[in-house]
Amino acid sequence: MADAKVIPFDDDRSRGGALRPPRRRPPVRRKPEPVGTREVQVLPGAQEQEQGGAQMTREPKEPPVPRREAPAAGWDRRVAGGLAFLRRRLTGDYEIDDFGYDKELTDQVLMSLLRPLYEKYFRVEVKGIENVPSDGGALIVANHSGTLPLDGLMMQVAVHDNHPTGRHLRLLAADLVFVLPVVNELARKAGHTLACAEDAERLLQGGELVGVMPEGFKGIGKPFSERYKLQRFGRGGFVSTALRTGTPIVPCSIVGAEEIYPMIGNAKTLARLLGFPYFPITPTFPWLGPLGAVPLPTKWTIQFGEPIPTDGYPPEAAEDPMLMFNLTDQVREQIQHTLYKLLVQRRSVFF
Repeated sequence: MADAKVIPFDDDRSRGGALRPPRRRPPVRRKPEPVGTREVQVLPGAQEQEQGGAQMTREPKEPPVPRREAPAAGWDRRVAGGLAFLRRRLTGDYEIDDFGYDKELTDQVLMSLLRPLYEKYFRVEVKGIENVPSDGGALIVANHSGTLPLDGLMMQVAVHDNHPTGRHLRLLAADLVFVLPVVNELARKAGHTLACAEDAERLLQGGELVGVMPEGFKGIGKPFSERYKLQRFGRGGFVSTALRTGTPIVPCSIVGAEEIYPMIGNAKTLARLLGFPYFPITPTFPWLGPLGAVPLPTKWTIQFGEPIPTDGYPPEAAEDPMLMFNLTDQVREQIQHTLYKLLVQRRSVFF
């Protein structure tokens, strides 16, 4: 008889009782695996609790990664801002002052158009911006040059973009500016006004920065051989205005504008026929046509000098011709001296 396989039974089975379910074994607790080179942090101040002889630990949480805004979101905001700007322009929901100055249009459009010329083309370097007052009225007096009045526009951008408070410069312009079509409207929108004592006093009393170039057409229309030689500063009307309002005078020297259109001749007959104070002849204009009107990419420097206070004089000082002559000569000499100093420091006309 072959060997039979014996199947063990417990006592109950052997006694004819019911089959017991198999006995469950207690779960085996394994020790935590080593974390390796990753550091663990024990919770400070927590009571140690033992689980299988191991101390409870907590892995450090990594700092959240800042979410970067998608480029599309930035473009969405720009488009939304542009549409809102157009809506305000179409509905007339914007403000202008008594002189026609449109601050919103100047900041968002006109300054944006001039800024590439200021930053990339002429690469304007600004010095002494701390001499421009942070608040209140002040009269900025600068030299004038360049055949076309681009120096006034660049000075306007220099003040707005470099001053800590982003102040706006209100320029006093000649009569010719306000009789030219299109130019008239743009000048008014940019904050320019007629170069007269009444308008200048109103702006200064209102706490505005006012810019004036006393040389006028004599400065921008002088030949290239007389570059950086200041012309006569008129009769000192700007000094009288500063004395009446008690505002400081800030001399300003601009280097680089003289070379953008080197004026080698003046067609006076043609200028009289067109009603212009001069008709420039340069190495490129009118020989190259419209291409000759492109300015040369010279390197500019604009330096604001120390203010000359006027609030210490009595009210009748504005009618003293000798005082006005002395202050006018002081401002002129300070601008001329700074021009010579900047020319000595300049490495090149274009760099």
